[in-house]
Amino acid sequence: MPNTSARPKHGRRARRRRRVEPARDQLVSSSLESAQQCLLNQDYGTAFVHYLLVLNLAPVFKDFAQDSFRFTLFKWAEELDSVGRIQELFDCYEQALEIFPADEVILNSMGEHLFRMGFRDEAAGHFHKALKLKPDYPEARENFYRVANWLVERWHFLMLNDHGRNRKYQQAIHKAVQSGCSTVLDIGTGTGILGMCAKKAGAAEVYACELSKTMYELACEVVAANGMEGSIKILHKKSLDMEVPTDLPHRVSLVVTETVDAGLFGEGIIESLIHAWHHLLLPPERGEVEFRGDSTSGRVIPAGATVFCMAVECLEIRRHHRLCAAEVGGLPMAAAGELRSPVSCSQEQDDSTEPYTTERLSRLPGGYRALTEPFTALTIDFNNVQELEGLSSREVREIRLPVNQEGELDALAVWFQLHLDEENSLSTGPEEDTCWEQAIYPVHSAMSFALKPRDELIVDVSCRDAYLRLCCVAVLRDGHKIYLDKRVDLQNPGKPTPNPNPEVELCSALACLQTGPSESEDFCMLECSEMALLNNQDYHQSFRLALTKLISELKFKNGNPNTGGTAMSAVDSGLRYVLDVSEGFSLLSLIAARQGQVKAYSSVEKTKQQNVLRRLAQANGISEQHLEFWLNHTEDEQGVLQRPSREKLWTAIILDCVETCGLIRQKLMEKASLARFLLEEGGRIFPGKIVVYGMLVESDTLLLESAVQGREPTLGFNIAPFINQFTVPVHVFLDFSTLECRHLSEALELFVLDLMEAMANYTEREVKVQAISGGRITAIPFWYQIHLDQDVSVSTLSRTSHWKQAAVVLQEPLEVQAGDWIRLAVKLHKSTISISAHIDDAPAQMD
Repeated sequence: MPNTSARPKHGRRARRRRRVEPARDQLVSSSLESAQQCLLNQDYGTAFVHYLLVLNLAPVFKDFAQDSFRFTLFKWAEELDSVGRIQELFDCYEQALEIFPADEVILNSMGEHLFRMGFRDEAAGHFHKALKLKPDYPEARENFYRVANWLVERWHFLMLNDHGRNRKYQQAIHKAVQSGCSTVLDIGTGTGILGMCAKKAGAAEVYACELSKTMYELACEVVAANGMEGSIKILHKKSLDMEVPTDLPHRVSLVVTETVDAGLFGEGIIESLIHAWHHLLLPPERGEVEFRGDSTSGRVIPAGATVFCMAVECLEIRRHHRLCAAEVGGLPMAAAGELRSPVSCSQEQDDSTEPYTTERLSRLPGGYRALTEPFTALTIDFNNVQELEGLSSREVREIRLPVNQEGELDALAVWFQLHLDEENSLSTGPEEDTCWEQAIYPVHSAMSFALKPRDELIVDVSCRDAYLRLCCVAVLRDGHKIYLDKRVDLQNPGKPTPNPNPEVELCSALACLQTGPSESEDFCMLECSEMALLNNQDYHQSFRLALTKLISELKFKNGNPNTGGTAMSAVDSGLRYVLDVSEGFSLLSLIAARQGQVKAYSSVEKTKQQNVLRRLAQANGISEQHLEFWLNHTEDEQGVLQRPSREKLWTAIILDCVETCGLIRQKLMEKASLARFLLEEGGRIFPGKIVVYGMLVESDTLLLESAVQGREPTLGFNIAPFINQFTVPVHVFLDFSTLECRHLSEALELFVLDLMEAMANYTEREVKVQAISGGRITAIPFWYQIHLDQDVSVSTLSRTSHWKQAAVVLQEPLEVQAGDWIRLAVKLHKSTISISAHIDDAPAQMD
């Protein structure tokens, strides 16, 4: 009978489960015990596997094992990362997130690995999820702010706040659609604003593409919020990969784009438009200026561009691209060979170089001097596909710029006028109130060169690899060509051209006399920030003074004051050990080794840079035994900070404390804590203390660069709430000396970081400051006084500083009157400074 047959089956299944459960419980118990034992033995891979088994079989242990599981995962990930097993690393994180999908710590940690590997979009997604789970999670918030600067660059805010630019694009698009361009493709849509302009103008079909995953998702949100979700099709795709009919049902009559950078062609607009004309656009209209009809022909907005250039003198540009001194920190630099930045248009340039950098000329510290009038370098018609295709094969064009001001030739500055149509154009010139920077082509001649009125500067213009390339070739003076790379006056063969900077001339002349390696071996490329550091004389001289003082004090303390620069064996008991763990290229190890009785260790990793230090050491009488390169093969900071040997401790450890962008370096205080235990008695960490200073300011510029401003929609579209999700509270790479702002207070001390005395540190502090003028506090720029010892310090605000400044931008401006007291709550979490400001009704004494 059915009932009797069913009952035994049910009973057998129940008995079988009871037999299985004890076996499973035993497996879980033994695996948990094995995981804990492996953890004690630092066998993290095996421990991770055991934890996975336990948590999959017995989810009830999740709360109990969560912390241990996280620790095991992170340690195992470190090991996998160190041996390059990247796919396994991410597989482990995926397995961990299957068990703990809402664990903000694991999400944040995976985001950090993704960001280091260059997967910025994916990293941002993990940081964002972690913040949604725990909005006050400081690590995820700090990481999200950092990655937001990469994913949504600050120029997006400037462009959306540039009402003139927005209006002109809207007018040009409206005119084109009304004249018959009813099908539109927006290439590189960003927030989707140009595509929405086309739809609003009456386009029947609008398509858009965006390569960045973050911006694609943002555009989808914006379009949906503006009621156009079904009217605009957005593809997460590069336009070069699009085709008809796979991505578009047919060719379109209008392409709109702003895929241009400060050098016009740097974002690939030429390649994109050639592909569009061949595969996505209707053929251009022939023989008519005005475009008419109903989408029978194609066109592009912008229609074309005119590029302008001029020669400039600018110390700020010069010191970021070539060596400006014959001696640095007491070290003659002749033996270093040729040092320059990777920004170059020279014939021998390669993939490691860029043809130009970008600067806002009007905000360069110290300003600039125009040595020539602006000159037309190139014109381009984006509606002429033959012209686009022939651009890269154009012959090099020689242009001659008449010099009208005397000065040192430092760079060519380039900008353009973007012709949207016959009536609307945008200029990116240095005198314009625009969101654009200018392209800078630095001059890398071995010696500085003074231009004089009536000279003619000869410039070669080409578009090789679809990049605009400008190269200063020679100067025509009194009928004679002076080639900038050879610097020979043809009127007096063999005689160098007179030079306004004798110090640099001497440096280059001595370098030419060096024997040994070839010119290619002598050449070394440094990042622009490294060149600026090398040219920071105050920085190197300050370290030289502080190191000399420390070594002298210790020699005197040990009763050995007169050994000066005597060469000693590395095994001599009187030898001092100095470790320089500066990021990138640094001369500080050589400055230390030159003190005598010092063995210095450098953390410079690149072979060519190490060779520069070796040449300089040899030229300055520093023996090979007194300079070593410390753990080049490891990227583990914990591995870098260890004893010089089992029996020895460090006399000095030099830490890199401030990033070029103006922020405290990540994990600085953790490194300092470890470094203190590695010092001999009387030894020091350099710097010993960092004092953070700030000032209350009113600056519309910082607001415009930080978020879309105002309550009015942009061109009638609701965009601000979506892109402002990527607003970051700290503005970096700031030049405070040229920032347009009103000072509302005197400078004040905000925070102190003591790297030598752990007990002196704190994580938050309240300070009070009195307003000296009425206005709106919009931001608090800050900078650092870096104390090497009690008497020697360097400022990141000085004119010669290689560091930029940063600023905390307040979420809501604070209205103040002159005489008001403002209470600032300053917090430091890891490397991130946060500041909130409130008017204090009952002011007390200043902290």
